[in-house]
Amino acid sequence: MSGKKTKLAVYGLLTFAAFLLVFIRVPIFSPLQFNIVHWVSGPVRILAIPFKEFKKMLFYHRTYNEYIRMRDQVNNLTARIVGLDEALRENERLQKLLDFKRKQVFSSVAARVIGRDPTNWNASMIIDRGSEDGIELGMPVVSASGVVGKIVELGKSKSKVILVSDPSFSVAALAQRSRDVGLVSGTLQGFCRMRYLPAGADLKVGDVVVTSKLSSSFPEGLLIGEVVSVKYRAHDQMVETAIQPSVALSQVEDVLVILKNSK
Repeated sequence: MSGKKTKLAVYGLLTFAAFLLVFIRVPIFSPLQFNIVHWVSGPVRILAIPFKEFKKMLFYHRTYNEYIRMRDQVNNLTARIVGLDEALRENERLQKLLDFKRKQVFSSVAARVIGRDPTNWNASMIIDRGSEDGIELGMPVVSASGVVGKIVELGKSKSKVILVSDPSFSVAALAQRSRDVGLVSGTLQGFCRMRYLPAGADLKVGDVVVTSKLSSSFPEGLLIGEVVSVKYRAHDQMVETAIQPSVALSQVEDVLVILKNSK
Protein backbone atom coordinates (compact mmCIF):
# COMPACT_ATOMS: atom_id res chain seq x y z
CA MET A 1 0.00 0.00 0.00
CA SER A 2 2.83 2.34 0.87
CA GLY A 3 4.30 1.83 -2.62
CA LYS A 4 0.99 2.67 -4.30
CA LYS A 5 0.61 5.77 -2.13
CA THR A 6 4.12 6.81 -3.02
CA LYS A 7 3.35 6.50 -6.76
CA LEU A 8 0.14 8.49 -6.36
CA ALA A 9 2.04 11.16 -4.47
CA VAL A 10 4.70 11.32 -7.18
CA TYR A 11 2.05 11.60 -9.94
CA GLY A 12 0.26 14.28 -8.00
CA LEU A 13 3.46 16.27 -7.53
CA LEU A 14 4.31 15.98 -11.23
CA THR A 15 0.80 17.10 -12.22
CA PHE A 16 0.95 20.01 -9.81
CA ALA A 17 4.41 20.96 -11.05
CA ALA A 18 3.18 20.88 -14.66
CA PHE A 19 0.21 23.03 -13.66
CA LEU A 20 2.51 25.54 -12.01
CA LEU A 21 4.82 25.64 -15.02
CA VAL A 22 2.02 26.19 -17.55
CA PHE A 23 -0.57 28.30 -15.76
CA ILE A 24 1.16 30.19 -12.94
CA ARG A 25 2.57 33.54 -14.12
CA VAL A 26 6.09 33.56 -12.67
CA PRO A 27 8.72 35.47 -14.67
CA ILE A 28 11.38 32.85 -14.09
CA PHE A 29 9.15 30.12 -15.56
CA SER A 30 8.02 32.14 -18.61
CA PRO A 31 10.59 30.74 -21.11
CA LEU A 32 9.92 27.20 -19.95
CA GLN A 33 6.14 27.72 -20.14
CA PHE A 34 6.47 29.02 -23.71
CA ASN A 35 8.55 26.00 -24.77
CA ILE A 36 6.09 23.54 -23.22
CA VAL A 37 3.12 25.15 -24.95
CA HIS A 38 5.04 25.21 -28.25
CA TRP A 39 5.97 21.51 -27.97
CA VAL A 40 2.45 20.45 -27.06
CA SER A 41 0.57 22.65 -29.58
CA GLY A 42 2.12 20.95 -32.62
CA PRO A 43 0.85 17.41 -31.87
CA VAL A 44 -2.48 18.83 -30.73
CA ARG A 45 -2.95 20.65 -34.07
CA ILE A 46 -2.08 17.47 -35.96
CA LEU A 47 -4.52 15.40 -33.90
CA ALA A 48 -7.24 18.04 -34.43
CA ILE A 49 -7.11 17.84 -38.27
CA PRO A 50 -9.18 14.62 -38.56
CA PHE A 51 -11.76 16.05 -36.17
CA LYS A 52 -12.03 19.24 -38.23
CA GLU A 53 -12.50 17.27 -41.44
CA PHE A 54 -15.10 15.06 -39.80
CA LYS A 55 -16.93 18.18 -38.61
CA LYS A 56 -16.88 19.62 -42.13
CA MET A 57 -18.35 16.40 -43.55
CA LEU A 58 -20.94 16.25 -40.79
CA PHE A 59 -22.22 19.78 -41.45
CA TYR A 60 -21.57 19.96 -45.23
CA HIS A 61 -25.10 19.17 -46.39
CA ARG A 62 -26.71 21.49 -43.91
CA THR A 63 -24.33 24.31 -44.83
CA TYR A 64 -24.77 23.71 -48.57
CA ASN A 65 -28.57 23.73 -48.28
CA GLU A 66 -28.36 26.95 -46.31
CA TYR A 67 -26.13 28.44 -49.02
CA ILE A 68 -28.65 27.49 -51.74
CA ARG A 69 -31.47 29.04 -49.75
CA MET A 70 -29.56 32.26 -49.14
CA ARG A 71 -28.47 32.44 -52.80
CA ASP A 72 -32.07 32.13 -53.99
CA GLN A 73 -33.12 34.84 -51.57
CA VAL A 74 -30.37 37.15 -52.83
CA ASN A 75 -31.35 36.51 -56.47
CA ASN A 76 -35.02 37.21 -55.72
CA LEU A 77 -34.20 40.38 -53.83
CA THR A 78 -31.88 41.54 -56.63
CA ALA A 79 -34.61 40.96 -59.22
CA ARG A 80 -37.11 42.89 -57.10
CA ILE A 81 -34.69 45.78 -56.66
CA VAL A 82 -34.06 45.95 -60.42
CA GLY A 83 -37.82 45.85 -61.08
CA LEU A 84 -38.53 48.56 -58.51
CA ASP A 85 -35.73 50.73 -59.90
CA GLU A 86 -37.11 50.38 -63.44
CA ALA A 87 -40.63 51.20 -62.21
CA LEU A 88 -39.29 54.29 -60.44
CA ARG A 89 -37.48 55.45 -63.56
CA GLU A 90 -40.59 54.91 -65.67
CA ASN A 91 -42.70 56.83 -63.17
CA GLU A 92 -40.27 59.75 -63.22
CA ARG A 93 -40.19 59.72 -67.03
CA LEU A 94 -43.98 59.66 -67.35
CA GLN A 95 -44.33 62.38 -64.71
CA LYS A 96 -42.05 64.66 -66.73
CA LEU A 97 -44.08 63.94 -69.87
CA LEU A 98 -47.33 64.65 -68.00
CA ASP A 99 -45.97 67.92 -66.61
CA PHE A 100 -44.89 68.94 -70.11
CA LYS A 101 -48.33 68.10 -71.52
CA ARG A 102 -50.09 70.18 -68.86
CA LYS A 103 -48.00 73.24 -69.77
CA GLN A 104 -48.90 73.10 -73.47
CA VAL A 105 -51.96 74.71 -75.07
CA PHE A 106 -52.29 72.06 -77.78
CA SER A 107 -53.99 68.67 -77.53
CA SER A 108 -51.86 65.56 -77.69
CA VAL A 109 -51.89 61.80 -77.36
CA ALA A 110 -49.35 59.92 -75.27
CA ALA A 111 -47.61 56.97 -76.93
CA ARG A 112 -44.93 54.44 -76.10
CA VAL A 113 -42.01 53.43 -78.31
CA ILE A 114 -42.38 49.73 -79.19
CA GLY A 115 -39.83 49.28 -81.97
CA ARG A 116 -36.81 50.63 -83.84
CA ASP A 117 -34.90 49.84 -86.97
CA PRO A 118 -31.70 48.14 -85.71
CA THR A 119 -29.82 49.16 -88.86
CA ASN A 120 -30.73 52.82 -88.44
CA TRP A 121 -31.42 53.37 -84.74
CA ASN A 122 -31.54 57.18 -84.85
CA ALA A 123 -33.66 57.48 -88.00
CA SER A 124 -37.10 56.10 -87.09
CA MET A 125 -39.16 54.29 -84.46
CA ILE A 126 -42.55 52.65 -84.04
CA ILE A 127 -45.11 53.85 -81.49
CA ASP A 128 -48.21 52.07 -80.13
CA ARG A 129 -50.74 54.62 -81.43
CA GLY A 130 -52.44 54.80 -84.83
CA SER A 131 -55.44 56.04 -86.75
CA GLU A 132 -57.80 54.57 -84.14
CA ASP A 133 -56.30 57.03 -81.66
CA GLY A 134 -56.75 60.06 -83.90
CA ILE A 135 -53.22 60.01 -85.29
CA GLU A 136 -52.68 61.36 -88.81
CA LEU A 137 -49.74 61.56 -91.19
CA GLY A 138 -47.41 64.50 -90.61
CA MET A 139 -48.34 65.01 -86.96
CA PRO A 140 -45.47 66.26 -84.76
CA VAL A 141 -43.98 63.95 -82.14
CA VAL A 142 -42.35 65.47 -79.07
CA SER A 143 -41.09 64.58 -75.61
CA ALA A 144 -40.59 66.61 -72.46
CA SER A 145 -37.11 67.50 -73.79
CA GLY A 146 -38.21 68.79 -77.21
CA VAL A 147 -38.87 67.74 -80.80
CA VAL A 148 -38.56 64.02 -81.56
CA GLY A 149 -39.89 63.77 -85.15
CA LYS A 150 -43.15 63.35 -87.07
CA ILE A 151 -45.53 60.64 -88.25
CA VAL A 152 -44.65 59.26 -91.71
CA GLU A 153 -46.50 55.92 -91.80
CA LEU A 154 -49.85 55.10 -90.25
CA GLY A 155 -51.64 51.95 -89.14
CA LYS A 156 -54.73 51.35 -87.05
CA SER A 157 -52.86 50.82 -83.80
CA LYS A 158 -49.25 51.62 -84.69
CA SER A 159 -47.37 54.43 -86.43
CA LYS A 160 -43.89 55.04 -87.77
CA VAL A 161 -42.08 58.17 -86.64
CA ILE A 162 -39.22 59.68 -88.61
CA LEU A 163 -36.77 61.27 -86.18
CA VAL A 164 -35.36 64.77 -86.26
CA SER A 165 -31.91 63.32 -87.03
CA ASP A 166 -33.03 61.76 -90.32
CA PRO A 167 -32.03 63.66 -93.51
CA SER A 168 -35.60 63.50 -94.84
CA PHE A 169 -36.92 65.32 -91.76
CA SER A 170 -37.18 69.11 -91.94
CA VAL A 171 -38.88 71.87 -89.97
CA ALA A 172 -38.84 75.67 -90.07
CA ALA A 173 -36.80 76.88 -87.10
CA LEU A 174 -35.87 80.06 -85.25
CA ALA A 175 -32.71 81.02 -83.36
CA GLN A 176 -34.14 82.56 -80.19
CA ARG A 177 -31.40 85.11 -79.55
CA SER A 178 -30.92 86.55 -83.05
CA ARG A 179 -34.43 85.71 -84.38
CA ASP A 180 -32.88 84.36 -87.59
CA VAL A 181 -35.06 81.81 -89.37
CA GLY A 182 -33.87 78.75 -91.30
CA LEU A 183 -34.65 75.12 -92.07
CA VAL A 184 -33.50 72.37 -89.70
CA SER A 185 -32.95 68.87 -91.08
CA GLY A 186 -31.19 65.70 -89.92
CA THR A 187 -27.84 64.24 -90.89
CA LEU A 188 -27.88 60.64 -89.59
CA GLN A 189 -24.74 61.56 -87.62
CA GLY A 190 -26.47 62.35 -84.35
CA PHE A 191 -26.95 66.08 -85.01
CA CYS A 192 -28.97 68.42 -87.26
CA ARG A 193 -28.14 71.25 -89.63
CA MET A 194 -29.80 74.63 -89.90
CA ARG A 195 -29.60 75.87 -93.47
CA TYR A 196 -31.00 78.60 -95.73
CA LEU A 197 -30.18 81.24 -93.15
CA PRO A 198 -30.04 84.81 -94.45
CA ALA A 199 -26.66 86.33 -95.37
CA GLY A 200 -25.05 87.84 -92.31
CA ALA A 201 -27.14 85.78 -89.90
CA ASP A 202 -25.89 86.28 -86.35
CA LEU A 203 -25.68 82.78 -84.87
CA LYS A 204 -23.29 81.71 -82.14
CA VAL A 205 -22.39 78.47 -80.42
CA GLY A 206 -24.80 77.93 -77.55
CA ASP A 207 -27.79 79.60 -79.23
CA VAL A 208 -31.11 77.85 -78.62
CA VAL A 209 -33.11 76.81 -81.68
CA VAL A 210 -36.89 76.31 -81.57
CA THR A 211 -39.65 75.62 -84.09
CA SER A 212 -40.84 78.65 -86.02
CA LYS A 213 -44.41 79.86 -86.61
CA LEU A 214 -43.61 79.44 -90.32
CA SER A 215 -43.78 75.66 -89.86
CA SER A 216 -46.87 74.10 -91.43
CA SER A 217 -47.04 71.16 -89.02
CA PHE A 218 -45.21 72.04 -85.79
CA PRO A 219 -46.46 74.55 -83.20
CA GLU A 220 -44.01 77.39 -82.65
CA GLY A 221 -41.65 77.49 -79.71
CA LEU A 222 -40.86 73.79 -79.37
CA LEU A 223 -37.24 73.17 -78.44
CA ILE A 224 -35.14 71.58 -81.19
CA GLY A 225 -31.63 71.88 -79.81
CA GLU A 226 -28.54 74.00 -79.32
CA VAL A 227 -26.03 75.34 -81.83
CA VAL A 228 -22.70 73.54 -81.48
CA SER A 229 -20.88 74.95 -84.52
CA VAL A 230 -21.24 77.80 -87.02
CA LYS A 231 -19.83 77.80 -90.54
CA TYR A 232 -19.72 80.90 -92.80
CA ARG A 233 -19.47 80.27 -96.53
CA ALA A 234 -17.42 83.11 -98.00
CA HIS A 235 -18.33 82.45 -101.64
CA ASP A 236 -22.07 83.09 -101.14
CA GLN A 237 -22.07 84.69 -97.65
CA MET A 238 -24.39 81.99 -96.35
CA VAL A 239 -24.31 80.46 -92.88
CA GLU A 240 -24.71 76.83 -91.87
CA THR A 241 -24.92 75.61 -88.30
CA ALA A 242 -24.73 72.23 -86.58
CA ILE A 243 -27.34 71.67 -83.88
CA GLN A 244 -27.26 69.11 -81.10
CA PRO A 245 -30.83 67.82 -80.62
CA SER A 246 -32.24 68.46 -77.17
CA VAL A 247 -33.70 64.95 -77.09
CA ALA A 248 -31.48 61.89 -76.55
CA LEU A 249 -33.10 60.08 -79.47
CA SER A 250 -31.57 56.67 -78.74
CA GLN A 251 -33.11 56.73 -75.24
CA VAL A 252 -36.66 57.89 -76.04
CA GLU A 253 -39.29 55.54 -74.60
CA ASP A 254 -42.43 57.71 -74.29
CA VAL A 255 -43.65 60.55 -76.52
CA LEU A 256 -46.57 62.87 -77.21
CA VAL A 257 -48.19 63.12 -80.63
CA ILE A 258 -49.54 66.63 -81.21
CA LEU A 259 -52.98 66.61 -82.80
CA LYS A 260 -53.72 68.92 -85.71
CA ASN A 261 -55.81 72.08 -85.34
CA SER A 262 -55.11 72.06 -81.60
CA LYS A 263 -53.17 75.26 -81.13
